[in-house]
Amino acid sequence: MRTIRLATAVVATAALALPLTVTSATAAPSADNKAPRHSNAKFERLRWAAPPGFYVGTAVAGGGHHLEQDYPDPFTHDRPYRKLLAQQFNSVSPENQMKWEFIHPERDRYNFEAADAIVEFAQRHRQVVRGHTLLWHSQNPEWLEQGDFSKEELREILHDHITTVVGRYKGKIQQWDVANEIFDEQGNLRTQDNIWLRELGPEIIADAFRWAHEADPKAKLFFNDYGVESDNAKSDAYYALSQELMEQGVPVHGFSVQAHLSMRYGFPGDLQQNLERFDELGLETAVTELDVRMDLPESGVPTEAQLEQQADWYQRTLAACLAVEDCNSFTIWGFTDKYSWVPVFFEGEGSATIMTEDFERKPAYYALQSTLKEAKRTAWKEAWEKAWKDWKKEWKKDWRRH
Repeated sequence: MRTIRLATAVVATAALALPLTVTSATAAPSADNKAPRHSNAKFERLRWAAPPGFYVGTAVAGGGHHLEQDYPDPFTHDRPYRKLLAQQFNSVSPENQMKWEFIHPERDRYNFEAADAIVEFAQRHRQVVRGHTLLWHSQNPEWLEQGDFSKEELREILHDHITTVVGRYKGKIQQWDVANEIFDEQGNLRTQDNIWLRELGPEIIADAFRWAHEADPKAKLFFNDYGVESDNAKSDAYYALSQELMEQGVPVHGFSVQAHLSMRYGFPGDLQQNLERFDELGLETAVTELDVRMDLPESGVPTEAQLEQQADWYQRTLAACLAVEDCNSFTIWGFTDKYSWVPVFFEGEGSATIMTEDFERKPAYYALQSTLKEAKRTAWKEAWEKAWKDWKKEWKKDWRRH
């Protein structure tokens, strides 16, 4: 993270007030002083620890696999969960509630109830929202995938969907995942399993971005995918396509890495460098779906060594984002193991989030907290030094004039 981000956020702050802010940030209790797991102390909240202009978010559990579990809808019925969701994060992403199968269950019917509730919740708690997702090969409704539509009909269906959904939340969504997982691991477009690419061709990608921009000109529009944390064939394909579309004037604003990481494999050590090349291309970047899963012992309880490695990976991912100029959004894919998607989809793996099922904070939580606090202290210090330098320069000019 660079000083300019903070300078923009504090431009209205008087120079002489800055030392007080620095003192307050520095005096906050360290992450090592762990408060009780249900502490309401302000310094324990991730959103408070974050530097100005930086958003730390989470997916809002609901829809998708949650419908098959033996618990009621988490967002609606779990009050302790909702309390932590409001306290800890200044950004939220609907986990499933804005995906096609949930929000557009029939051709002529939209279901906005769950998405509306999340957006309204975010507004009440001064949170931004990431919209997820508009064009994808997965979690599409049966009526769409098995319908006998002409190319013209399919194009109009997508246009209507994007215009209707993005338009409904105009001014309320900070970032949209417009095109999600459109490349395979070899960097080839998913022209077989993605109905839009298969039936309408690659040109539909640019149209999706244009339609979303027309529906909400202020929303930032992103490519989003897994397995693109490193410089590889898949991320190379996004780089080339982004460059091509930007040269054509298509409103592509960002590139995001999901970062669903597994301790079976190595950490993507070139994550920062990969984000930086997209930043240099003129795109914002983001981490949008971070979790770190592990192979659990027979007891089902992770070892201390596993928890420490997990904390290290969370911290390194956050640090990589903070180090990049326009990586301003960092989202974890759920904050409690109670509602994590990982055990449902990855047999033998679990404990992927920053809190246990009963909301006890893991080392990963404190790793994020301390990293955010340090970034905040550094940013305020640099902003104060710049303000002081500028003030002295102006004072000398005034002194010479008199």
